[in-house]
Amino acid sequence: MEEVELGAATGSPATMNEVVVDSTSTGFTQRGYQYQPKESGRWGTLVLAYKTLGVVFGGLVTSPLYVYPSMPLNSPTEEDYLGVYSIMFWTLTLIGVVKYSGIALKADDHGEGGTFALYSLLCRNINIGILSSKHVKSNASFSISALQGGTENKCRLGKFFESSIVSRRLLLFIAMLGTCMLIGDGILTPAISVLSAMDGIRAPFPAVKKSLVEALSAIVLVVLFLLQKFGTSRVSFLFSPIMGAWTLCTPLVGIYSIIRHYPSIFKAISPHYIVNYFWRNGKNGWLSLGGTILCITGSEAMFADLGHFNRTSIQLAFLFTIYPSLVLTYAGQTAYLIRNPNDHKDGFYKFIPGTIYWPIFVIATLAAIVASQSLISATFSVIKQSVVLDYFPRVKVVHTSSKKEGEVYSPEVNYILMILCVAVILIFGDGQDIGNAFGVVVSLVMLITTLLLTLVMIIIWRTPPLLVALYFFVFFTMEGVYVSAVLTKIPEGGWIPFAISFFLAFIMFGWFYGRQRKIDYELTHKIDMERLGLLLSTPGVQRVPGLCFFYTNIQDGLTPMLGHYVKNMKSLHKVTIFTTLRYLLVPKVATHERIVINKLGLKGIYGCVIQYGYADFLNLKGDDFVSEVTNSLREHIQNCRISLPSDPQEVHEEISAFEEAKLAGVVHIRGKTRFYIGDNCSWFDRMMLAFYEVLHSNCRSALPALGVPPTQRIEVGMLYEA
Repeated sequence: MEEVELGAATGSPATMNEVVVDSTSTGFTQRGYQYQPKESGRWGTLVLAYKTLGVVFGGLVTSPLYVYPSMPLNSPTEEDYLGVYSIMFWTLTLIGVVKYSGIALKADDHGEGGTFALYSLLCRNINIGILSSKHVKSNASFSISALQGGTENKCRLGKFFESSIVSRRLLLFIAMLGTCMLIGDGILTPAISVLSAMDGIRAPFPAVKKSLVEALSAIVLVVLFLLQKFGTSRVSFLFSPIMGAWTLCTPLVGIYSIIRHYPSIFKAISPHYIVNYFWRNGKNGWLSLGGTILCITGSEAMFADLGHFNRTSIQLAFLFTIYPSLVLTYAGQTAYLIRNPNDHKDGFYKFIPGTIYWPIFVIATLAAIVASQSLISATFSVIKQSVVLDYFPRVKVVHTSSKKEGEVYSPEVNYILMILCVAVILIFGDGQDIGNAFGVVVSLVMLITTLLLTLVMIIIWRTPPLLVALYFFVFFTMEGVYVSAVLTKIPEGGWIPFAISFFLAFIMFGWFYGRQRKIDYELTHKIDMERLGLLLSTPGVQRVPGLCFFYTNIQDGLTPMLGHYVKNMKSLHKVTIFTTLRYLLVPKVATHERIVINKLGLKGIYGCVIQYGYADFLNLKGDDFVSEVTNSLREHIQNCRISLPSDPQEVHEEISAFEEAKLAGVVHIRGKTRFYIGDNCSWFDRMMLAFYEVLHSNCRSALPALGVPPTQRIEVGMLYEA
């Protein structure tokens, strides 16, 4: 496993603007680097499809454990159960097959999925940053307008978002809320899945107390989270046989139940049973949707876990195993309940014949553990996306595979999730309350995905208006009804995901806003070579011995921190290298391309861009890092001598100068900037920038990623005027 602290020192949004989307939508090119699909060939796709069983579909395929117990059905009749099954069948078909498998998986952002990937995809095609577009690097290979063929080709909706700051802020917050809801899903899925499975032990042993079940569930979850550090591939290979057994066993039990109890159950596929159900039950039928929605829980993981696998593997696994399994399992449960209408509150295990109870219980418990894995992996993915795009405070992200960019693990996020999951079980141990909270998360994430997918269809895909209208009407209406039902459950546990999601969304929005304001300030007040020359020629300013690495967030010009430093310190090291870390969306950067050196026109002043991929091991020791840069600098000077004939004596003197500077001492300087919030700032700026300063003071530092010894670090404070 190799690790890197993403977003460490780069202006990530500027980096992302350099990505060029290929016209065939099969990959992307970024300054010569080509993104390749994660697996190729039929065998590789089948292997990936097998692995998805252990990661992607755990939450979806174990939903029968808790769907019926979460539904408030009072004295249900045969017609009621047929109506409920019809709702679940069409929910799985329309949302699972059509929306996610057929449409959403095609809206990836360089192989990544999830609500935040949709927002990133929109940002890549239209200028919808919450600040002005002047923060875009002027030397970027391609601009957004170039990708779109000019402003005149943009649709009206795209122009509207570009012109309205309020709509851009609202869209960003919606995308962040969807991402945070998915993280909330990653907290609730392990809690409800494991708790529902472990509750089966009370059926043969009624004396077992509920508190013991909760304690056992908490222990299982702790073990599961401790396994995450071994990586998704290892975990999925271990878990996939378990989920394969579950996916096979439950539909077989369902078929047995259908034949024995109600062979004509599939007549409920007719939509008229849905109409009759709501006609007879009215408000109670509407409220029961808060439990029915759980049949599709985990479907968002199909999209969010896309970075761990690929589109074809997920589609194959869902259409040929998961979907048929769920249809048959719910049919079998419903057939049993039609003959035993009062058993729906007793849980999944009433549906299991006594002769195979214990094998199914063991498989169900293991499958519930697997179910937890799907949303845990998805949470790591969306956190990683957010950090790379500078939408989330810096955290350690460990890439557990050198072949797949999306396979990541964050120890900090992992342990926070573990604590929250255990807390949900121990504090809100009632499965009904957790189910209510779960329904809120599932429905809102689906609704937000529908809204963002609609924008992608209109702005990027240019889908015919009739098809867009049909898609939006069907799914927004369907999911809107579900949302209206689950919102009634907010006082009964539904507030849990809202509290978590709004808190996380506020963190993301505050961090992103502060980072963008800093980049905007630095590019507005950047220092060019002419001004640096004037500063160094000022009386009293000296060039002191030593080698200095001066870290900057921008490549097109020098950070304003430099002017602040020179004016106050009255000095600059004889050899100063302005260093920028640049994250590339490739596995590894070739050794000869890792460090890019260029002379900046003044004696002893150089620019250095350190490029690294998601699988590169960047945690170099400080001396190794200095040696690599100085070796690259020596090669650069010698190559310049060959390509541009110059005096050998000058070349020798230049090499000798930086060798002497290295021996005199090495120092690493980075800015410790804060915002000065004056009286002319709006209340919005005052609130968001103050919050950003709190986050920035408590996130990871950039320099530890390079292994720089603390004794060589210098932090220069400066106030940026908001």
